[in-house]
Amino acid sequence: MPELPEVETVRRGLAPVMEGVRIARADVNRPDLRWPFPPDMAARLTGACVLQLRRRSKYILADLDTGESLLIHLGMSGRMLISGAKVGAFFHDHQPPQKHDHVALHMESGARITFNDPRRFGAMDLLPSNAENQHKLLAGLGPEPLGNAFDGPYLAARLKGRRTPIKSALLDQSIVAGLGNIYVCEVLHRAGIHPARHAGRIAVRRAEALVPLIREVLSEAIAAGGSSLRDYRQADGELGYFQHAFAVYGREGAACTRPGCNGHVARIVQSGRSSFYCPGCQR
Repeated sequence: MPELPEVETVRRGLAPVMEGVRIARADVNRPDLRWPFPPDMAARLTGACVLQLRRRSKYILADLDTGESLLIHLGMSGRMLISGAKVGAFFHDHQPPQKHDHVALHMESGARITFNDPRRFGAMDLLPSNAENQHKLLAGLGPEPLGNAFDGPYLAARLKGRRTPIKSALLDQSIVAGLGNIYVCEVLHRAGIHPARHAGRIAVRRAEALVPLIREVLSEAIAAGGSSLRDYRQADGELGYFQHAFAVYGREGAACTRPGCNGHVARIVQSGRSSFYCPGCQR
């Protein structure tokens, strides 16, 4: 499932084509994805102007001049594809509708934004723009890891006394929003912390030091266009490239990349997810 860097990359790709542009027509080709679409979604989107695109955790929010926001979740295989407009160095002509094109936004500029989702684990919803924190998918989310509210003292306080593994704590969306399995593995390797170590047993100094490492890993991933492992594509259809910089994720048995470490990457399963780490330098 796309994590924060992938969703942010998609948002940045969509923004030049959607912000300040009116939706001339919205086509909704089925009643639901993971959950039912809101009533009259096509009619509520048609004619609305997109004021801005934002990201909250792993969700994209398109604020409309109607006072509503379109919430977009990519799920396992969802893609937001742009055609009829130049995105960076790329221009894609409109193609005939495909089998899994579930929602299409025809912009007044001539561009088309298509939500394609073969597995249908994605979601779209409309919510009042001034009440997003009350939405079931957004309520209870922790601070953004790249925002000012997420700092060392905050994280140290949230980890204090927790008996859960640090890997699970960092995946807890109520502690910090948007982190997923890939980037937590990479962060813990840079920090030299074993993924199974109890969160509450990490010293305050080491807990606080996780914050700049989290920001560093996420910023590098965003700059690389995210990580393409299965279905993820950027809005212009291109792959992300951060997977080529993975130190541990998906590298079981490979030599550790940390200078001076002679260890090899190992894998354990935590809460049904693979955790990759180096036993030689992660304690």
